[in-house]
Amino acid sequence: MEALREGVNLLHDSLARLERALLGGEVVPVERVEIPRVEVKAEAPPVEEVKPEEKPPKEEVRPEEVVEEVEVKEEKPAEKVEVKEEKPPEERPPAKERPPVEEKPPVEALAAPPEGVEILGFSGEYRPLSERAAGLPEDLYKDPGTAYIREVEIGKGAKAFKVGGTNVLPFHLFEGEMRHPPRIAMEVLDVKPEDWPESLTKYFAEVLGDPAAWAKKCVEVYGAEAVCVYLLGTDPNYLNLDAKHAREVVEKVASAVEVPLIIWGAGHAEKDVEVLREVAEVVGDRGAVIGPVEEANHRTLGATAMGYGLPVVASSPIDVNLAKQLNILLENVGVSLDKILMDPSIGALGYGLEYTYSVMERIRLAALYAQDDKLQVPFVCNVGREVWKTKEAGLPSDETLGDQEIRGILMEAITSVALALAGGDLFIMRHPKAIELTKTIISGLMQQS
Repeated sequence: MEALREGVNLLHDSLARLERALLGGEVVPVERVEIPRVEVKAEAPPVEEVKPEEKPPKEEVRPEEVVEEVEVKEEKPAEKVEVKEEKPPEERPPAKERPPVEEKPPVEALAAPPEGVEILGFSGEYRPLSERAAGLPEDLYKDPGTAYIREVEIGKGAKAFKVGGTNVLPFHLFEGEMRHPPRIAMEVLDVKPEDWPESLTKYFAEVLGDPAAWAKKCVEVYGAEAVCVYLLGTDPNYLNLDAKHAREVVEKVASAVEVPLIIWGAGHAEKDVEVLREVAEVVGDRGAVIGPVEEANHRTLGATAMGYGLPVVASSPIDVNLAKQLNILLENVGVSLDKILMDPSIGALGYGLEYTYSVMERIRLAALYAQDDKLQVPFVCNVGREVWKTKEAGLPSDETLGDQEIRGILMEAITSVALALAGGDLFIMRHPKAIELTKTIISGLMQQS
């Protein structure tokens, strides 16, 4: 209160000075001391006594209003009960018609394939999109590409086949055409594998030490369309076998089978030049594919491929620009784009598959819709090696991860199918059952239009 008084007095003084300056003369400031206001605190108690006198009448009014509300609430439930009694009899009759509609036969059919371990194809009938979209303008559901993926021939003779030749996104057959379905090659190693799980080696147990017999079994028993010879033993960081060893292995495999061959080096730029040059002399008349060709050795291996007229695998890290750059470098050397297969260095399921998928999809979109001719070449995906080197593919069976063999089969098949949907044209795989499952899904997708 004292501070308030000082403030009021200061205000009066300032007003007096202002009047003096404007009007002239002397103005005596009026001092206002509000002492009686302090005594108001003593009058506060009687104010509190008035409040209880006002409350009783309010309490008397409330019970009357509550009684009226209760009477209204009693009328409402009576109406609700009548409505509930009318609805159930109307809803019950249609509910009785639903139970008899049960689709048990198809469930039994789905349980049959695992027992015979034979998958014949998709069940049910497929209606073409043109029939399902009847009456709609084609512009609403069709977006055909404006270019084609180049066709690359693998091998020579009756067993040769082509990959590529599509002008639509994978399996969008209602928009255009896929002249050739995705193909699968089985992998054969030049040395006996030491890190393969038993769930995979049991299918090749008697031939693992003989690449020629191994390749022959892949073709005659498992129906391989092509064979990829992986020269793992020439890796300087492994056995560091010489080019002569690679030549002998490839000669034996070439004489044992007639299907197209893919010769895959160890992935060491310098050693691959030495090895693949020697091997090219053996498979020059077979139209075999050689690789991987990297930026570090593209000149020497590109010249070798041109000399024998062989297709090459252009291998680059998972990147759109690097893949395009390598194709341009090979073309500058003289390698035709009709002789190039792109290897985007794929990742297995759970190990970079999503990123690989997105990169491959971007490359294919640029090739078909942006008319980027440097990217209009087929993809080759080395799936088997990437999948079976993962930790999960080799872990033993348990309650959490399930059966080891089924796990590995599904990992390889799912990776292959996913990459086929991203644009993959040629797959290198290992497990026979994973190959069978992948072929079944691809054939089912190719039958739809």
